Amino acid sequence: MLFVFVGLGAPAALIGIPWSALRRNFRTMYKWGMGTLALGVRAAGIRVRVLGLERVPKGESCIFLSNHVSNLDPPVLLPVLPGMSSVFLKKSLMKIPLLGIAMRMGKFVPVSRGHSREEAARSVAVAADALRSGLNIFIFPEGTRSPDGNLLPFKKGAFFLAAETGAPMVPIVIRGTAKMMRKGSLKVYPEAADPPGEVTVEFLEALQPADYATKEELMEAVRGRMEEALVRGVASGA
Repeated sequence: MLFVFVGLGAPAALIGIPWSALRRNFRTMYKWGMGTLALGVRAAGIRVRVLGLERVPKGESCIFLSNHVSNLDPPVLLPVLPGMSSVFLKKSLMKIPLLGIAMRMGKFVPVSRGHSREEAARSVAVAADALRSGLNIFIFPEGTRSPDGNLLPFKKGAFFLAAETGAPMVPIVIRGTAKMMRKGSLKVYPEAADPPGEVTVEFLEALQPADYATKEELMEAVRGRMEEALVRGVASGA
């Protein structure tokens, strides 16, 4: 997986970033990036099974929210999201040479660990601009990886964004990555999953912010659907 990411990702960035800047169009660079991620995942012996993609609203920019259990989650999830997605990520990652430029071109949303209201408001404003430009937004609402698979408390940023823009929220649950790459390890063990080598990504029914009186009610509804899906997955062995 690392060989694919470095061997294909670096040349793609060197060529794609200047090309995208000249054309003022990030779409080709985005496709190359997602293709490289998907190829790297396959090279690691991981198969991705996608369920519920028909539940994603058509013709609307959406806010995708997923549980987070492994460093494998982003490269597995991003290529299967429909359309083009901006991502909430650590502000420090925007400083990575070449990759940081690509992230800014893709309207990725930098998030500071300072948690000040001003910085949070700036992040929401950047994300709202990305949604209005036709992009989707992808976020891990827990803010960090869960150590045991149970959902951690949600951060509120995505729900402020939903209230401001009215964008549908699409919960996602991912299963299988925690066993393949454990927290603190860089090794991938596809055979540890059940079934071996398979990750399941399930899109749940979308929620419309206008149907909820407060951001807190919307957050509880999203969390409830994700928890139900995770319990259902455990019960079925998925």
